[in-house]
Amino acid sequence: MKIRTIGRHAKESWKSIFRNGWMTFASISSVTVTLLMVGVFFVILMNLNQVAKSIEEDVKIKVLIDSAADKAMQEQLEAKIKSIPEVDTVTFSSKDHELQQLIKSFGEDGKIFQLYEQENPLYDAFIVTTKVPEDTIKVAEQIEKMDNVYRVNYGKENVEKLFKIINISRNVGLVLILGLLFTAVFLISNTIKITIVSRRREIEIMRLVGATNGFIRWPFFLEGLWLGMMGAILPIAVIITVYKYAYDFLEPKLRGHFIQILDFHPFAYQVGGLLLFLGCLIGIWGSMMSVRKFLNI
Repeated sequence: MKIRTIGRHAKESWKSIFRNGWMTFASISSVTVTLLMVGVFFVILMNLNQVAKSIEEDVKIKVLIDSAADKAMQEQLEAKIKSIPEVDTVTFSSKDHELQQLIKSFGEDGKIFQLYEQENPLYDAFIVTTKVPEDTIKVAEQIEKMDNVYRVNYGKENVEKLFKIINISRNVGLVLILGLLFTAVFLISNTIKITIVSRRREIEIMRLVGATNGFIRWPFFLEGLWLGMMGAILPIAVIITVYKYAYDFLEPKLRGHFIQILDFHPFAYQVGGLLLFLGCLIGIWGSMMSVRKFLNI
């Protein structure tokens, strides 16, 4: 395609945008609102996913070793646990270390447990992590059946609830985002459709003088592209600005904890690029749908 032809198509698309002022405003507004909601849901969903990932990585199985088991039995038990395909790491924690961790976890109140340093009532333990957090329950149930195991602790009820909540939040967020995107495509396609109907006579004349299908389609594709780009500008600015303030507020408070949110850079700019891409995509897609459905060319 010649540069002059591309310039002509771009010029015609801009003329159409300004000619249909209120419809253009309605299209840009619908894209803006939709992309803003998509951006907000996406930021929340990705940060929930990051928090969930942090929590999942913190899920561990504590295998309390029977006090009657000698060193050889402990080594045998460790070998059996490591032989489970889903197991990632197995770390030994002596009962003295367990007591120190208990004292540390209670802060100042933990000093009372120092009385047990002479006669430690706790058990030696193996700390087990799985390659995939969702395998925690299955692995724990297998370990419970092994010899020389006194008890297996992994917070069964809490872990099951955690994984259910994480999966539900991910699925709901994905459905909402897809729903909003399809809504934006529908609105854009209807706007382009009205433009096409109003210019049907012009299109018929263009066909009579020998204009190709591509020549007729291009201005509408570009019009959808411009509408999508303009509709994405405000959501990008809002998302980046709000996330910057939210990150500066939350990050110092969460520092040192196992819960983390995504770093402002590059996440916020990645979201901005994604929204710009989605704006262009739904604009072009909406135009293509309208041209194919409502133009007999």
